[in-house]
Amino acid sequence: MPILNRAAEMQQEIAQWRRHLHRNPELGFDVFETAAFVAGKLGEFGCDEVVTGLGKTGVVGIISGRRGAGATIGLRADMDALPITEATGKPYASAKPGKMHACGHDGHTAMLLGAAKYLAETRNFAGTVAVIFQPAEEGGGGGHEMIKDGLMERFGIRKVFGMHNMPGLPVGHFAIRPGPIMAATAEFTLRIKGRGGHAAIPHATIDPIVIGSHLVSALQSVVARSTDPVESLVVSVTKFHAGDAYNVIPETAELAGTVRTLKPEVAQIAEQRMRAICTGIAGSFGAEIEFDYDANYPVTFNHAEETVFAADVAAAIAGETNVHRDIQPLMGGEDFSYMLQARPGAFIFLGNGDTAGLHHPAYDFNDDTAAYGVSYWVKLAETALAG
Repeated sequence: MPILNRAAEMQQEIAQWRRHLHRNPELGFDVFETAAFVAGKLGEFGCDEVVTGLGKTGVVGIISGRRGAGATIGLRADMDALPITEATGKPYASAKPGKMHACGHDGHTAMLLGAAKYLAETRNFAGTVAVIFQPAEEGGGGGHEMIKDGLMERFGIRKVFGMHNMPGLPVGHFAIRPGPIMAATAEFTLRIKGRGGHAAIPHATIDPIVIGSHLVSALQSVVARSTDPVESLVVSVTKFHAGDAYNVIPETAELAGTVRTLKPEVAQIAEQRMRAICTGIAGSFGAEIEFDYDANYPVTFNHAEETVFAADVAAAIAGETNVHRDIQPLMGGEDFSYMLQARPGAFIFLGNGDTAGLHHPAYDFNDDTAAYGVSYWVKLAETALAG
């Protein structure tokens, strides 16, 4: 089965929805206008039930098949944007300074709306489809909040599936793998308390900038010397703030960054070694170092059976040669991981073509990919609920 004729016919309408969302980005859980837009569309499509306010501002639409009772599956899209100033120059560019859809969540939402419209029209399946529109994927843990609000139990969801666009992967291609497909994430903050003073009298100070510089280098040894080389681990210092004047050695400095892993035991080793390094360097310089480590999203782990099923569905849409079934894991984080902890399922990537990368101010979702995404969602639902 190639892309659905109906999906191709709907492409301009889906693009209009997507560009409306792109022009009106919202952050985190504050996706009130987006959620209202989504809920309004689901109501227009004739969904059997539209639930708002789940996970604070999430929306769920329920569509029952016309071929009798059966299981319920969940299809999930994310709705939030990023705190980035847009540089696309597109006529539908963000109308909200400092906010933009730089990750394609506008496209994810529009594609799932397109699938919901088709499924509500045809209802050619046995059972129920729950279309899930989630807030706060970009660091807020909206998926976790929806789970805590009883998403799976309330609607009897047995399996759940997610999708994300991928720049660099050709339009019409899909990519997936069983097991870990995206990393667990953590954030750390190091606060160094030294002793400030005149820059011309450094020996009378305990220089937090020098100490911080040693820390930046030493933390890389966690990857290079404390973990197995075949394991995946990223330790990146992304912030270094200290001082305000040319001739003053400051009293304090603050460093922060991220840790990415594919296994919980590797994350544990990383945290332990980072704490030990801070203790050792603090002692050697006579400083104090406060270390905060906050585990964030867990590993996004695709279940084996559901991964094969999702890949087979994608192959029915795009052809087997355009489905990459064993891609390398990505070290980015994704809070669909919480849903995959709660229920079996799979997360797949959809090609966005030769575009700017995710989280880049010049990024834009490729509307040409929408027909593939809608066709995938529809085929997945109808196949999973064939009865």
